[in-house]
Amino acid sequence: MDFHTACEKAKAFTKKPTDAEFLEFYGLYKQSTVGDVNIAAPSAINLKDKAKWDAWNKHKGLSKDAAQAAYIATYEKYAPKYA
Repeated sequence: MDFHTACEKAKAFTKKPTDAEFLEFYGLYKQSTVGDVNIAAPSAINLKDKAKWDAWNKHKGLSKDAAQAAYIATYEKYAPKYA
């Protein structure tokens, strides 16, 4: 399975992943498509945006190819639970 297929299949999950699981996907997706975080960290008051920024920043330095492979592995890990 390639990265784009995994992304489409993850979007089509029939059940919603937990917030922590969503953040796993989000951080790897951003690292795969953009690379290292390129925006300033949001204020800690804005919890949702800060959590998303932290999830992305956690993968800083990971190559796009490695991030895509990790995203696919994450999809395969959660697909039985949510697909």
